[in-house]
Amino acid sequence: MTDAQPSELLPDASVADPYGGLDPATLRHVDSLKWTFYDEGVIPLWVADMDYPVAPPIVAALQDRLTRGLGYHQLLGDTTLTGQLRDHLATQGLTDLPDGSTAFLPGVVPGIYATVKALTEPGEPVVTMTPVYHPFHLALTDQGRRVAAAPLREGERRWEIDWEALEAATEGSKLLLLCHPHNPTGRVWDEGELARLRDLVLARDLWVMSDELHADLRYTGRAFESFAADPRVRAKTITLTGPAKAYNTAGLGIGAMVSHDPELVKRVKTSVGGLMGHPSALSVTAWQAALREGRPWLEGTVNYLRGNRDVLQAFVETQLPWVRSFPVEATYLAWLDLRAHPRAGDIQKFLLEEARIAVHDGPVFAPEELKPQYQGFIRVNFATSRALLIEALERMAEALGEEAVAQS
Repeated sequence: MTDAQPSELLPDASVADPYGGLDPATLRHVDSLKWTFYDEGVIPLWVADMDYPVAPPIVAALQDRLTRGLGYHQLLGDTTLTGQLRDHLATQGLTDLPDGSTAFLPGVVPGIYATVKALTEPGEPVVTMTPVYHPFHLALTDQGRRVAAAPLREGERRWEIDWEALEAATEGSKLLLLCHPHNPTGRVWDEGELARLRDLVLARDLWVMSDELHADLRYTGRAFESFAADPRVRAKTITLTGPAKAYNTAGLGIGAMVSHDPELVKRVKTSVGGLMGHPSALSVTAWQAALREGRPWLEGTVNYLRGNRDVLQAFVETQLPWVRSFPVEATYLAWLDLRAHPRAGDIQKFLLEEARIAVHDGPVFAPEELKPQYQGFIRVNFATSRALLIEALERMAEALGEEAVAQS
């Protein structure tokens, strides 16, 4: 814990802040859902995209691509991108991928829906750990499946898997939907947790869909280990990935499903047929550029995000000590527990009206029957300038102020 005051958390004025010049008037352009969904004057810390400009190599590649025709691109699978992705995934433990192991998608969410459709039947339970990115449970309820939820438990230093709850949830299930790194808690499942998860998957004979979209946004200091890095579970796992979060290209829409079993990839893809769609030519170009030349931009941005994470955590500990929060290990999303506040029952609305900040409401990240359990939690997107983040946090503290004192 630090005794720093909010103003002391801002960057040293003598050190250049690469994102210090972000201007709400510029960010609030007509094409931005994040900045136009709420009224002017609201600082939006909700939907998961970053306020930062796209990496220059990606912009240059897109501009160059527009000098050529925009007819059909390599719809059967871009061999350049496939090779680049294979090399990248090998650094995360997905080595020796065979031909046919990769299928490109218009995004990761369609891959979640397709996996559920292909590997389960209506009425069947599907396992996931809550709270979780809401398309996980929507992919189940929208398609007539049942959510077999295993709520995470609050540990001393981080959110943890409740193994007893998870084992109970797997009874009678065929599929586990895994979020790794986890959204919204920011956990990166460690070596021991992954080993135990794999043992459970094998013991219960489960398929696994592992959403690893946030894998490149880590602060752990250790290499990322994909769930399917262990050969024992490779043929049972669909891994979903894409550039949208790491490179801030969500509007371009592209993802990939990967498995060491090409027949599993084919089964999932063909289950939705022409409903799946395909990524655009420009999204393919953007991902190629990201993997080819984007690493320096990504490393600088992750370092900046790490600083923002630390600022947010220090602020909460010193200014809002009654708020429960753990430093996230990955993503640019913080999961805050404000259940001690008298307005916990409508905390998102309260912060929007009184603090003029927009956050995601906790119940969004749970299926209907578990929503009350997460009322009073909020998810905060800290991928903005440090100055805007501090302003938003100060607004939050002022709005919570007198009522919070009574709770601390």
